[in-house]
Amino acid sequence: MTKSGDDAQPGQRRLFRLAVLASGSGSNLQAIIDQLHRPEVVVRDLSEDVPEIGDAVRSGEPDRVTWQPVIPGEPRMEVVLVLSDVPEAFALTRARRAGIPTRVLVPRDFASREEHDLALVSALCEAEPDLVVLAGYMRLLSPAVIRAFPYRIINLHPALLPSFPGTSAIQDALRYGVKITGVTVHFVDEGMDTGPIIAQEAVRVEEGDTEETLATRIHAVEHRLLPDTIRLFAAGRVHPPLPGSRVVTVD
Repeated sequence: MTKSGDDAQPGQRRLFRLAVLASGSGSNLQAIIDQLHRPEVVVRDLSEDVPEIGDAVRSGEPDRVTWQPVIPGEPRMEVVLVLSDVPEAFALTRARRAGIPTRVLVPRDFASREEHDLALVSALCEAEPDLVVLAGYMRLLSPAVIRAFPYRIINLHPALLPSFPGTSAIQDALRYGVKITGVTVHFVDEGMDTGPIIAQEAVRVEEGDTEETLATRIHAVEHRLLPDTIRLFAAGRVHPPLPGSRVVTVD
């Protein structure tokens, strides 16, 4: 059970909770923070300035006013946890700058993969996310993690799956000579980039592209497509495949 649901108090917006897993720089995490992360702001001194983020819903007691920044037409969203397997990942710095709780679970600190994944599930369950987002997380999730959050874990991949799965997708697309590549958001299953596809957007490969120039255009699409897809989840518009199917329905 999550903390969002239907338990919002009068005058409050429904909260859609996000947990983000990242291993590297966290540029896609930053896109989520910039575009979606709307934490409550508690103002004890009514002379304080309130951040101007969309509209604000005011609630609370006279000496403790809570402002809930919202974007009209969508639930309020908040990143409630950023978790990494790399202690020096810059994604953790981005999260801390935004006041988001962080956890680090280094695989070598555990006796087995099972123990590590049990700690991962425990940390995620404590955060009670509505959606778990893999944003540059470089480890395969075990069946135990996936079973704990069925159809509530998504991943971002820099290619048009099922083409070019794995960690060198941009380089592989250039080597193969394709004229169109792109970005995919998909549900996470037990395979390597094999889960049902939720959203895709094409990116043209230009003459003379290098891995760096193509990556720049792909990342620009990622930074838009991933937040847009999360908005669809928060609005209840993404429906997992029916048994025996891989087709994701998006209203």
